[in-house]
Amino acid sequence: MNTGDTAWVLISAALVLLMTPGLSFFYGGMTRAKGVLNMMMMSFGAIAVVGVLWVLFGYSASFGNDVGGGLLGNPLQKLGLQGVLGTGHDIPLVGTIPEIAFVGFQAVFAIITVALISGSIADRAKFGAWMVFAAVWVTVVYFPVAHWVFSFTKDASGRDTGGWLGQGLGVIDFAGGTAVHINAGAAALALCLILGKRKGFGKDPSHRPHNMPFVMLGAGLLWFGWFGFNAGSALGANAVAGYAWINTLAAPCAAILGWLLVEKIRDGHATSLGAASGAVAGLVAITPACSALTPMWSMALGLLAGAVCAMAVGLKFRLGFDDSLDVVGVHLVGGIIGTLSIGLIADPNSPAAGQGLFYGGGFELLGKQAIGAFAVLLYSFVIAYALGWIINKTMGFRISAEHELAGIDISVHAESAYDLAGRVSGSFHPGVFPSHGETALRRSEPIAERTEVKVEA
Repeated sequence: MNTGDTAWVLISAALVLLMTPGLSFFYGGMTRAKGVLNMMMMSFGAIAVVGVLWVLFGYSASFGNDVGGGLLGNPLQKLGLQGVLGTGHDIPLVGTIPEIAFVGFQAVFAIITVALISGSIADRAKFGAWMVFAAVWVTVVYFPVAHWVFSFTKDASGRDTGGWLGQGLGVIDFAGGTAVHINAGAAALALCLILGKRKGFGKDPSHRPHNMPFVMLGAGLLWFGWFGFNAGSALGANAVAGYAWINTLAAPCAAILGWLLVEKIRDGHATSLGAASGAVAGLVAITPACSALTPMWSMALGLLAGAVCAMAVGLKFRLGFDDSLDVVGVHLVGGIIGTLSIGLIADPNSPAAGQGLFYGGGFELLGKQAIGAFAVLLYSFVIAYALGWIINKTMGFRISAEHELAGIDISVHAESAYDLAGRVSGSFHPGVFPSHGETALRRSEPIAERTEVKVEA
């Protein structure tokens, strides 16, 4: 056991846990004022339910001995984390760290993956239905997929017995482009199709972000925690962690510029929402590739991801699905870009040692990356859609139209984020501060008349 490696992994686990409250600020600021608490509660609900299931059987199902051709770990092998703690000098290790530290590090990955999905169904999902979905989806989708991608084990004879994608096929996913971002993005697409559009989707200006400082704060916390997410995945305080760390800085910096450039050309102005979202898009894209690319290629990837995701978020208006906070446009699209980029520009001298097409590696690695990305996408989408449909037909997944109009915070949680005393009056223009893509959608529309808004306490 190496105490320095152990300390770094435990610190990284704490950083990744902080990402979920950070996500709640990021998502909460992007919703309407009357739905911010519900949005934040969905993230905290994910922490609670996934944390309990992880200790009970989730870790064992993800990292226990393989029981199905690389598809699933044995969920009973380490039930309740039995056999993981160790006593005295008999401490089970993963590499140079105690296994119990590895348990905690992987737990927070499971938590934020589930929380990410919630952004696609803002303002309209029953909290109880969300908790049921979170519990079942993490069990039947995330735990198996984590085994596919992250489990690397050998039997007594030295035969590989880990997951079929990571160890079996050789897919490179250093920190979760497939298992986290593509996985969550595909499930988010399924749920927003099941729940349908918010009232006034694409027309009601009140759907614009209500608190941009929250969004910027959330993006900052996410970026801060992401250094633990990526560099912590080295499972040691070593050069690989440093390699991942610098790429986690380089890619989102370039992605911000890519997103803002698209906004300036398309909409005529660069926004704070675009800067925050660009940073997240770059972080998503570099997650699987942070041990495989040079810093220069990482910046190129970030620039591409920022620009492409900025354009992708507007597709929901053209295709007619209401992905409220652009989980699909940022996490699904960004995850695919990052995962496939490895097959093109992976440097054989990098820690991952993959040889991309541009380095003379042919199409072999690109093919493996594509199989990994789309296998996870298809599996997650199909299961999430089926699960969402069952919940919707039984307990109901969407709140009533009356509750949606009154505000989900009051109708579901009997709380309000803001206690406004007295009378506040002001004005807004429907074309100012729209959510992603709405500016481009409205540029061809006539400018509406200025509308007076009066809020009574």
